[in-house]
Amino acid sequence: QVQLVESGGGLVEPGGSLRLSCAASRSSLSINDMRWYRQAPGKERELVATITRTGSTNYADPVKGRFTISRDNTKNTVYLQMNSLKPEDTAVYRCNADILRSYAGIITYWGQGTQVTVSS
Repeated sequence: QVQLVESGGGLVEPGGSLRLSCAASRSSLSINDMRWYRQAPGKERELVATITRTGSTNYADPVKGRFTISRDNTKNTVYLQMNSLKPEDTAVYRCNADILRSYAGIITYWGQGTQVTVSS
């Protein structure tokens, strides 16, 4: 069984920074794309950022220039560095990852979510 475990959420003032982490619970995994999503109350889930196994990245327009996605393949971990945070960034942030399983091909796993609240 593979789990994605997130950490790093919390309460921060506007203009502040947070760093989210999402680690797979097992080693020796073949992980392709990793992503961060967010969902604010009453809104649809939004894809925030994507990073491929080789490090290519893509960002949603609202976070470009403020958020940075990165990964450490030796630790099976993806990060989201969030700078210049705004109240509209308040949401539950969840990671997901496409993991190759020998018995079933590629399966997409999700983390449990971590709350990010930007407020003064």
